[in-house]
Amino acid sequence: MIVTETRIRGLVIAESIAHSDHRGTFLRCFCLSSLKHVLLDRQVMQINQSRTDAVGAVRGLHFQLPPFAEMKLVRCLRGKVWDVAVDLRQDSPTFLKWHAEVLSPSNNRMMVIPEGFAHGFQVLEPLSELLYLHTAVYSAKHEGGLRYDDPRVNIEWPIQIEDLSQRDRNHPLLDKGYVGIPIDG
Repeated sequence: MIVTETRIRGLVIAESIAHSDHRGTFLRCFCLSSLKHVLLDRQVMQINQSRTDAVGAVRGLHFQLPPFAEMKLVRCLRGKVWDVAVDLRQDSPTFLKWHAEVLSPSNNRMMVIPEGFAHGFQVLEPLSELLYLHTAVYSAKHEGGLRYDDPRVNIEWPIQIEDLSQRDRNHPLLDKGYVGIPIDG
């Protein structure tokens, strides 16, 4: 795996190297030794998979608050998505900055999103499937959301938004006093 830092501290892209022959392709989706410097003492606690059918659909932006804050490792298994992470870490020099990557099976990229980030994506190809590895179990009581069109973040979605859940549509806008998520480390 090739691990590349983004402009936002702690947010990295891990790219798997595909090995192909006449039978097809093999690649390593997760490798602890390649990601040890990123994961540190974290462990994968939960693995989820989603499928989103409609091009233009947006899921997110979601996050977990302490003590259930989580690192997410997100990979696209089918289709293509525009994956977005927003830095909500209190006192971060990149507070409210976002980074996006196209994830697809053909580019073999995985976004590694640390605690204190909101995460979401927009579907660029029909029937897109994502695999998520989480370092904490889900807790509805500790879930938060950031609205996809929050003007303080100003995400530039690549195509028109065609579908959004009622829950994601109703996340509140950040007020001017919002200071972020307290994250140790």
